[in-house]
Amino acid sequence: MGLLIRIIFLMIILLLIYSGIRYLLHPKRKLELAHEQKRFYFLDDPNNVRKNFTLTYKGVLFEGEKYLGTTTDSFDVISIFVFPKDVGALKGLTKNDFKTIEQHILQHYKNAKIDWKSPIKEFLNSDDNLPNQTM
Repeated sequence: MGLLIRIIFLMIILLLIYSGIRYLLHPKRKLELAHEQKRFYFLDDPNNVRKNFTLTYKGVLFEGEKYLGTTTDSFDVISIFVFPKDVGALKGLTKNDFKTIEQHILQHYKNAKIDWKSPIKEFLNSDDNLPNQTM
């Protein structure tokens, strides 16, 4: 009976160690950590076109919808729509920040055309020569 209790106790300890290692190495945890630290992190399953990717940049969480199409020689992701999870978190981001995000996405999907959803789309298409409106 004492040997059985020791084996069960050892199995519980091994299970806890295994669970802890899986938690520390889980990609969603890495995404959350990068989001809190306002660093860039790209979470994606490149083999699953139906699954959206998630990225974080300067504390803003974005999601990208991938669409499959044809290129000259293969089927590939040809269109990506990117949108923020929280529009209020966009405060302080510049056009250069969005260009940097596009460059990171294009590293993974070279044939893709990136489209931004509102309000980022309007911001990127706005004319830089407009005067600042102050009240």
